[in-house]
Amino acid sequence: TSLSIWGWGSLGLVLFLVTFGPFAIFYFAFYILCFVGGGFVVTLLFGKSNSEKYLEQCEHSFLPCTSVGIPKCIEEMKREARPIKIDRRLTGANIIDEPLQQVIQFSLRDYVQYWYYTLSDDESFLLEIRQALQYALVQFSARSKETDWQPYFTTRLVDDFGTHLRVFRKAQQRIAEKGDQMKDQAEELVDTFFEVEVEMEKEVCRDLVCTSPKDEEGFLRDLCEVLLYILLPPGDFQNKIMRYFVREILSRGILLPLINQLSDPDYINQYVIWMIRDSNCNYEAFMNIIKLSDNIGELEAVKDKASEELQYLRSLDTAGDDINTIKNQINSLLYVIKVCDSRIQRLQSGKEIDTVKLAANFGKLCTVPLDHILVDNVALQFFMDYMQQTGGQAHLFFWMTVEGYRVTAQQQLEVLQSRQKDGKHQTNQTKGLLRAAAFGVYEQYLSEKASPRVNIDDNLVAKLAETLNHEDPTPEIFDDIQRKVYELMLRDERFYPSFKQNVLYVRMLAELDMLKDPSFRGSDDGEGESFNGSPTSSINLSLDDLSNVPSDETVQLHAYISDTGVCNDHGKTYALYAITVHRRNPNSEEMWKTYRRYSDFHDFHMRITEQFENLANILKLPGKKTFNNMDREFLEKRKKDLNAYLQLLLNPEMMKASPALAHYVYDFLENKAYSKGKGDFARKMDTFVNPLRNSMRNVSNAVKSIPDSLAEGMTKMSDNMGKMSERLGQDIKQSFFKVPPLIQKTYSDPDHCRVAAPIDDNVDDNIPLRVMLLLMDEVFDLKERNQWLRRNIKNLLQQLIRATYGDTINRKIVDHVDWMTSPEQVADAVKRFRDAFWPNGILAETVPRRDKAIRMRTRVAGKTKLLEVMPDELKHIIGAETTRKGILRVFEMFQHSQLNKRMVYVFLERFLETLFPQNKFPELFNKLHSRSKQMQRYKQRLHSTQAPSLQK
Repeated sequence: TSLSIWGWGSLGLVLFLVTFGPFAIFYFAFYILCFVGGGFVVTLLFGKSNSEKYLEQCEHSFLPCTSVGIPKCIEEMKREARPIKIDRRLTGANIIDEPLQQVIQFSLRDYVQYWYYTLSDDESFLLEIRQALQYALVQFSARSKETDWQPYFTTRLVDDFGTHLRVFRKAQQRIAEKGDQMKDQAEELVDTFFEVEVEMEKEVCRDLVCTSPKDEEGFLRDLCEVLLYILLPPGDFQNKIMRYFVREILSRGILLPLINQLSDPDYINQYVIWMIRDSNCNYEAFMNIIKLSDNIGELEAVKDKASEELQYLRSLDTAGDDINTIKNQINSLLYVIKVCDSRIQRLQSGKEIDTVKLAANFGKLCTVPLDHILVDNVALQFFMDYMQQTGGQAHLFFWMTVEGYRVTAQQQLEVLQSRQKDGKHQTNQTKGLLRAAAFGVYEQYLSEKASPRVNIDDNLVAKLAETLNHEDPTPEIFDDIQRKVYELMLRDERFYPSFKQNVLYVRMLAELDMLKDPSFRGSDDGEGESFNGSPTSSINLSLDDLSNVPSDETVQLHAYISDTGVCNDHGKTYALYAITVHRRNPNSEEMWKTYRRYSDFHDFHMRITEQFENLANILKLPGKKTFNNMDREFLEKRKKDLNAYLQLLLNPEMMKASPALAHYVYDFLENKAYSKGKGDFARKMDTFVNPLRNSMRNVSNAVKSIPDSLAEGMTKMSDNMGKMSERLGQDIKQSFFKVPPLIQKTYSDPDHCRVAAPIDDNVDDNIPLRVMLLLMDEVFDLKERNQWLRRNIKNLLQQLIRATYGDTINRKIVDHVDWMTSPEQVADAVKRFRDAFWPNGILAETVPRRDKAIRMRTRVAGKTKLLEVMPDELKHIIGAETTRKGILRVFEMFQHSQLNKRMVYVFLERFLETLFPQNKFPELFNKLHSRSKQMQRYKQRLHSTQAPSLQK
């Protein structure tokens, strides 16, 4: 079977090849392939047509619409890019728009373009960002023009600064109350500061934003996004990519570096020094800063610099006159190094000394007469506090009230006499008012009903009562009793004698700048420490040392003017006199030179003649000369006259007659810059008001302690009189009852509230008075002191402002605010910002942090400058020690970057609240700061304290 199959197959193949030829097999395969391919094509076309028909039928049933976005996007991409026209107008002022456009251009160039061009060459995205920024600036400018900036600059800004200072002051007090020596006091101060802030603000605390860089960046991002939501059109704001770009540029590229720079303590210190660059550093102020410094870093930096200068001076090869100058400089540097070493040693050992307590127990102090205390603002407040402690305030208040009554009565009687000359008769009305006022003084202090009552001779009181009942009152009606009260306060051991032994007396001397830190010995290294030495440490004596120096032959002092010359300092020309001083001690002899101007001699003469009235008839200072006072012949003549003045002053008989005079003479002849007691303005004012000052200073306000019932009675009397008598009654009422009665220190606690409440009904409307009084309250802590002093300062500021500017001061301030917000000033600020970030059009590199030693020396220089620039008149008003502490407190507040950031953010928040009053920014800031740890702890403490009461 198999053979037959292969046989028939072979036969068929041979016959096929014979019949069709050898290529027939290829044709056959081709035909089969064409048949199969044709079938496949027919099947494909049939399936396609059927599928299209099926899809067409199902298109409107359940399948979604085909997308048109991609073809449209492709079509837009194929089109040519259309140029975007940008309107370069931003604020409507060309002087502002030009630098603003440059800032926008630089920002895009340095923060976007440098990486964007690596991704795409299409500039439409950059133009869109620029257009969005310009639109936001236009909206911002429109809002600014509609805003009244006067309340922000004159009220809110000052209130926020005062609140910041109050929080810092309370934080310092809390740390001082703890009393322990903390390892990281700066960190503890920052934590305590924010604890006090949350207690004062109640609803917000900015500790996270100020102490955590991550939270600070998040806060700025959120804030910038809110601003973009307000300023950008809705379409641009919805574009997330562009919004994020703009947000990052504003937050991290502009705001964050700016805030870091403004809060840098070193930058602030340099700015302070630059602001008062015209003031020359005073050696005495510099040494005071060194002696008061509690920062070891500052002391070490000064010591290292002094050692470096010392090595340089010792390496010099000099001869002749220069060697004396170099020796003095070397001695000065050695003294500075010694003081720094002693101070560092005490700080490291923790043996800090209270100078006031040390002086109180050290020995003899300067004696300030009672009559001088009663006419000095600063001294009187301490004596008043002491009298209140001992229960003798009635005697002091009576004396002051009588002084005020006498002055007012004299003024009213003089007015009455002048009106009588003009034919106007008001004798009965005026005398009735004066009699009522005199009866008020009698009832409050001398009658049986008085509480407390002035204990004085009953015969004098009865005589006074008889006079009041039968005679017309006179300005001198209380003189006899007042004299007795003065003698009582002077002689009674309870009052003035005991006051001189009290710590309040020592503090009074410190405020009067009559208390020098006494020299003491007994340090651990066996070396003494002098707090008041000159560069050679033996030239100068402290005030207490001088009080023990007799004026006889034990210590002999000789001085003469050896030379004179003309100096030119910052454009000011003046004569300078070189005084050669010889001092002989039993075991040594010293000589030095000091330099004084004629104004120093004049101030010294005024000071000693005020303290020692008998010298006014003996000592005659050469007179002033207005023209040709730099002529050589005139200078030689004045030198001769001043020499004669010095020789008469240093006469041993003169010293014996006035032993206390030695203190002033030694202070004047010390080898240091002379500290004037009063400035030129104060001396001129003294010359003008001296006839009334002694009787009116500090006492006219005390008359307001007459009972309120008397004020009401006098008001009713004056209301029943005619127009003229009513006017006179108003004058007397203003003289007697304008200021509240003398009271003790107020114990109302304003510490846990902001400084935004009005200060006074008649102060809040007076912009400069409000600002000055608020800053003085917080800087010098006046509210914690005697309220009588604060009222005196307020009255003094009122009189000064009225005398200087009158009623136009508010208008001038409003005009100044308008000037600050004018296009010229805004353009200048934008240019300064541009030049600071892009000097010469190039992005400024990050300034490397300066060396710690340089920063510490800058701090010392800044404090020295601030102390030097403080006017002497301010020290006479509130006290030298209070002034010094207040200025150093403000300076210390700026030495913490976290606290500076808090103040910058507060100013920024108030700025935005003022600019967008309808956008509820206060609530927004409360939410942004809601994650504060201090706030959470405060709420927990508040809840724990309220829970027991709620349970009850």
